[in-house]
Amino acid sequence: MHGSERHPSMLKAITPVRKAVKQGHRPEWLIGQTMMDHAVKAIRARAHLERGYDIPYLAGYSLDGHTIFIDRHMPRSFVYRKRKVLTDRFLIVHEAVEKSLIQLLGMHYLHAHQIALHAEQAAVRAEGITWEAYDAFMQEYIKVIGDEDLTRVPDNLDLTPYRDFHDAEELKKMRAGMAPCPNYEPKHAVHIAGLPQSK
Repeated sequence: MHGSERHPSMLKAITPVRKAVKQGHRPEWLIGQTMMDHAVKAIRARAHLERGYDIPYLAGYSLDGHTIFIDRHMPRSFVYRKRKVLTDRFLIVHEAVEKSLIQLLGMHYLHAHQIALHAEQAAVRAEGITWEAYDAFMQEYIKVIGDEDLTRVPDNLDLTPYRDFHDAEELKKMRAGMAPCPNYEPKHAVHIAGLPQSK
């Protein structure tokens, strides 16, 4: 879920706080592209990707966490300095991190979102892309509830992020446009060290 300039209160709440980098220190977002590639592949091996639905604020996840949704109208790439950049990977990192923190650690959405946003930024910058260019591209495609009809919202979309920013009437509009979506079988058994493995 991304903040939108068309929803100022949400944008203010979920925009990351930026700290100036001290001279001689490595930037906090510095991460290798190869390691990020491995991380994205690991997430894709564990979660289903679904691109056939209307998802307000670009991306989300299912109630059970086994599916990551990206809006059906969201382009899969954009051009940055004459090169084609695939963007699904960045949204996948954000949604997987956010849902994991909420589901496994019981974190509040806003706290989980901040951590997920920094992970997304690290993934973007590992590709040699500026966050400003990437975010400007994303802003073009964010669906704010009420901007257009939402006719195909997955009925298993986790509404937790939306409840923090929208009143009952807006959530009612989302629910009115819901369409059936399969609950996919987990690709990977969840195992937490020290606890019995799930079946």
